Amino acid sequence: MVQPLSRRRLLGTLAGLPAIGLLAACSDSAEAESTAEKLPENVSDETTASVDAPPAQGEVDVSELMKPGPLPEMAQGAEDAPVTIVEYASMTCSHCATFHVNTYPKLKEKYIDTGKVRLILREFPFDPRAEAGFMLARCADDKYFPMVDALFKQQSNWAPVQDARTALLNIAKLAGFTQQSFEACLTNQELLNDVRAVRQRAANDFDVTATPTFFINGKKYAGAMSIEEFSAIIDPML
Repeated sequence: MVQPLSRRRLLGTLAGLPAIGLLAACSDSAEAESTAEKLPENVSDETTASVDAPPAQGEVDVSELMKPGPLPEMAQGAEDAPVTIVEYASMTCSHCATFHVNTYPKLKEKYIDTGKVRLILREFPFDPRAEAGFMLARCADDKYFPMVDALFKQQSNWAPVQDARTALLNIAKLAGFTQQSFEACLTNQELLNDVRAVRQRAANDFDVTATPTFFINGKKYAGAMSIEEFSAIIDPML
């Protein structure tokens, strides 16, 4: 059962949570958390060598995966694209940030913008700060993806710091939030419940336990794959 959110409870949590460990919260597994790597300060060019497609870690019923959830889908790319990628991510996960900073721009240019891939991003937050990040993205109206992009790029400036509330407010103001709209968003109980429900459905119905997890035409892949690995999976489907 979802715990009720008293007024300003989430805001207070953002200001008081210890910073240690949040940036590496990419899995429910303690082992996975201990091996998570921080987002590199300088992104290096990825290798262009041909690679083999990584093995799928399972497969789900695509019709079930694509059923409407508690929140409207946030998607990029043509609705009739031959390949659909459903990504489950956490805003405080360093591996998710690595994917969105390093690989996503190349995936977008090569496949999404050319009509070959439709990408759907779904929320799988591991902690209150990740919940807050997704709530702000949802409250940003038509700026959902730009807000997600900004939060991942600036992850080290808000996810591990002591006072995440102030850090998130500063980022939100760049997207047009005021102090009032910021607080209204983060005290929206219904939105918080829905974000949590998206995660719960993924865990219960699709066995998602770590982020990022990608379902590519129903096949499951966990981890921040390179553009070469994505290409090795996607190209045979085109």
